[in-house]
Amino acid sequence: MGTSIRIVCDDQTFDAELNESETAEAIASSLPLESHANRWGHEIYAHIDVELDLAPDARDVLQVGELAYWPPGQAFCIFFGPTPASANGEPRAAGPVNPIGRVAADAEALDHVADGVPFRLELR
Repeated sequence: MGTSIRIVCDDQTFDAELNESETAEAIASSLPLESHANRWGHEIYAHIDVELDLAPDARDVLQVGELAYWPPGQAFCIFFGPTPASANGEPRAAGPVNPIGRVAADAEALDHVADGVPFRLELR
């Protein structure tokens, strides 16, 4: 069983579950973390002060609702639909990311998060 977290984007809150990967455990042990949300198509990402390497299971195609960590940008990512890199409407990262969990919210709720709003990750 992974770690239950809360993602707070301005006045919106989303529950999520981190998996048991080394990347997810490193992020969980660093919580709480604060940043600002950025939008890239149907992806929300935020720079976090956690520096980790690319994991052996890293990939660039994700599922709707999947959470990931992007090592080059030290970014926590939430995928909920197509991004500018998508080829067939799937959530696709700019490059390989480490899958770290899932958000419980539906894609429509995540689409209401605006670019630049305060972003916080905390234990639930």
